[in-house]
Amino acid sequence: MNTNTYASPRCRWAVRRRRLGRCAARGVTLFEVLIVVAILAMVAGSVAVFALPRFKEAQIKTAKSGAQTIRQAVMQWQLTNSDEGCPTVSQLVSDKFLDTGASNQDPWGQEFTIACSEDDISVSSAGPDKKSGSGDDIRVPAGARSGEGE
Repeated sequence: MNTNTYASPRCRWAVRRRRLGRCAARGVTLFEVLIVVAILAMVAGSVAVFALPRFKEAQIKTAKSGAQTIRQAVMQWQLTNSDEGCPTVSQLVSDKFLDTGASNQDPWGQEFTIACSEDDISVSSAGPDKKSGSGDDIRVPAGARSGEGE
């Protein structure tokens, strides 16, 4: 007489199922969690490597757009006031040539500089390094020299 309780196929299948259930209920090990964290860190690092240059390019484009807007406002101000003077950004806002809700600073938190000559108006920003006269300054029009408004 066979007294082995695991002899029948049904019993062997039940034992195997219980063992698999215990392994699945055990959870994940610390090593597995560390591997997942390392993979997520690599993905985040690669996103940062590709996203930061795009962010800097977007800041430069925003500064150029803001300078062009201010330059257009200065041109309109001069036509309206029949004056060859050079307004300040705050004067353009108070005279409603610039929107009060729009930012009147460049993306780096510096004020735009307006320079008016006899035949041209230039608007400049100190750029990412926040130092006027360096190579990364943003000027509208592009060939203009930076200078203080009158």
